Amino acid sequence: MGTAERRGAPEDGGAARVTARSAPEAPEREIPAAVAGRSARERPDRPEEREARERPSGYRPLWREEPARRRRLPDPVRTAAVRAVMVVAVTLILAMVAFLSTMAESWLAFPMVIASVAGTVVATWGVLDVWVTRQVWNQRHGVVSMPSSTARAMRRERRRARRQARSAERGQGRIARRGGGAGRLSHS
Repeated sequence: MGTAERRGAPEDGGAARVTARSAPEAPEREIPAAVAGRSARERPDRPEEREARERPSGYRPLWREEPARRRRLPDPVRTAAVRAVMVVAVTLILAMVAFLSTMAESWLAFPMVIASVAGTVVATWGVLDVWVTRQVWNQRHGVVSMPSSTARAMRRERRRARRQARSAERGQGRIARRGGGAGRLSHS
């Protein structure tokens, strides 16, 4: 372990605490004066502050959690992508073995060339499978629509035209119902 000494694991099942002999102790987190002056009841109990109080004094986390930059792929798409990566990796290995055995003039060269050609076909199928699976997923589960999408603008125009047509029909119906007796002044 080098200069680091491992101490006992914490009771909560987390990572073991590691301290360095040559490195100075980690500085305590400072609490701002505005927060330090208030009592514990007045202070909002944020998770970071609670964790800081519960930690031992020399504890420094190994990493900090950061939010993901992109959303996770849907399961079928991710499965197809993993499959494609595996097939492409095997194909690259086959091509490398074919090249090296050709250079060494080995009997294995011809079977490896045939296998790498077949692997290239399968790898192409795998990559296309990822693309098709992604398109099918988007089509079935809703494509993320951008505000500037032309499809959205066209739908909006069709809805507006339908609304205007319905209101015009209702107006014509009202006029027709009133129009039967509009010319007469009395019941003669």
